[in-house]
Amino acid sequence: MPDLLSLEEALARILERSQPLSSEIVSLENAVGRVVAEPGRARADLPPFPSSAMDGFAVRGAETPGTLPISLRIAAGTPFAGSLSPGTASAIATGGAVPEGADTIVPVEQVVEENGSVRIAQPARADAHIRPRGGDVREGAVVVPAGVRIGPAQIGALAAAGVADIRCFRKPRVSVLATGDELRTPGETLEPGQIFESNRPTIAAVLEASGAEVQLLPVVRDEEAAHRDALARGLAADVLVSSGGVSMGPHDLVRRVAAELGVEEIFWGVAVKPGKPLSFGVRNKTLVFGLPGNPVSALVGALVFVRPALLALQGLADPRPRFQVGRVETPLRRNEHRDEFIRARRTVDDRSVLLEPVTGQESHMIVRAASADALVHVPRGVGEIAAGDAVRYLDL
Repeated sequence: MPDLLSLEEALARILERSQPLSSEIVSLENAVGRVVAEPGRARADLPPFPSSAMDGFAVRGAETPGTLPISLRIAAGTPFAGSLSPGTASAIATGGAVPEGADTIVPVEQVVEENGSVRIAQPARADAHIRPRGGDVREGAVVVPAGVRIGPAQIGALAAAGVADIRCFRKPRVSVLATGDELRTPGETLEPGQIFESNRPTIAAVLEASGAEVQLLPVVRDEEAAHRDALARGLAADVLVSSGGVSMGPHDLVRRVAAELGVEEIFWGVAVKPGKPLSFGVRNKTLVFGLPGNPVSALVGALVFVRPALLALQGLADPRPRFQVGRVETPLRRNEHRDEFIRARRTVDDRSVLLEPVTGQESHMIVRAASADALVHVPRGVGEIAAGDAVRYLDL
């Protein structure tokens, strides 16, 4: 194997070739999880008129304290274009349009209403409890900028600003396949020498959570013709992800057959454990990832390398892995030559997130990974990370 690329260099080479896809108009109800291609702009001032922030009474502050007759009653949504007569008050609901002439709202709990009048005991401060027109956003202003992934807060903001649809980057189409004569679909009966295939559903779960449309291709036998047919089919997608067949054994055919089909290999081998024999290449605009066959290696590769590429294809402003910070509960020995990713369980104390590595860290132990909810990054180096030290981790 050639010199291994560092984690950082491998990611840089991947993202350099992961340019945003074309865009399309998406209705707001279908936009959750999509990445904005053109800024969403407000279609009106918000609020579109001065409105009350409280149930209470709209008055002229200079006419308080005192007792004022109630000349108007304004509910939220009631059209009203008139003005408040001097020396009077207007009952008003939260969200109601403040009548011209009123400059403050006195909350209902601070007054006494009786016999068609309202008694206000204290001076009312000007502009109190009034939401000014355009106080949230002005018509034409950017509500959600390009490069942002839309979540519940963005949906609410766009809807409030009158945006019914928005231009988003297209979802990447990804084909996922696994290679190996020993693989059988879960639910089938295992014969001697066979194992259940778990990499395709694992990888698909990561990629679908990253915004991709995933097609699972059938398991590929360790034959050149089968590899050629499957890889050719997968290369029709925006991204092809395979697992297995990328090392140096006699049945590792993926890289050679891919090259025969026109895939330019950008790199092979990363200084990461698990997942060293990972390959990345391109054919025209299609990105091609060859993940190792060991299940945990495939999981790490999908999270650390494939997911950022998918986010970049969708135009996300910062597609790199989003590490969080916690404290490790037990010492972790560094690997001098490779970054390591350790499965761990999270707990929270009054100061920080605590990370406890699970038992069984070998790259084939995918069932042990089910008890973990974090992937701790241990940078390459000498010595160890002491218990209680800060570390970075990814959500599992």
